Amino acid sequence: MARMAAATQKTRPPRAVPYRRRDAAATRERVLQAALAEFCEKGFGGARTAQIAARAECNIRMLYHYFGNKEGIYLAVLEHVYAQLRAEEEKLDLLHLGPMEGMAALLEFTYDHMLSHQEFINMIGIENIQQGRFLRRSKVVPQRAMPLVKSIKTLLREGQKQGTFRENVDPVQLYISILSLSYLHISNKHTLSITFGEDLTDAEWLAARRKHVREIIMGYLTA
Repeated sequence: MARMAAATQKTRPPRAVPYRRRDAAATRERVLQAALAEFCEKGFGGARTAQIAARAECNIRMLYHYFGNKEGIYLAVLEHVYAQLRAEEEKLDLLHLGPMEGMAALLEFTYDHMLSHQEFINMIGIENIQQGRFLRRSKVVPQRAMPLVKSIKTLLREGQKQGTFRENVDPVQLYISILSLSYLHISNKHTLSITFGEDLTDAEWLAARRKHVREIIMGYLTA
């Protein structure tokens, strides 16, 4: 009997031990998205960490564990929206495109990204109200912008060698022009729509705007 009991014990499958594994990455992402919504709706001053925790369905102590305090959460959100932009830009693989194709791809991507990620525009507007005091703490955002500037320089240089692009184009000035032309009609859509009696959210208007932006930038480069 003892031998049979021992044999039964040996062949019996191990008892499952229930446990709950905390998915840190998923929790952090959930808090970031909740904080993004809170800051976009209420600005930095109006946002509340308790509300962010409630939106994220997590304990407020967990929120402080990951981000430290409200300023830490806010800076993490800022870095998040910039990182999203830079990551999508990198997928364009600009240096494997010709100068004309690469520049057209960059400006069309920038226009489309601003239109589909208005939370980026909201966050940048909020941070400019703060005079950039939180973004100034970030080392990540300036570092991740440098590859883009280098890619634009390369496209310009190749285009100039081919006789396609004009000389003496500053890459940062050019990118800021692309960004501005892709940005203002979204950040100021309410006031501009009222002022000029046109619906700047209309799909046809936005498609015409996209074409207009391309013509301006490419026309300048090839003048």
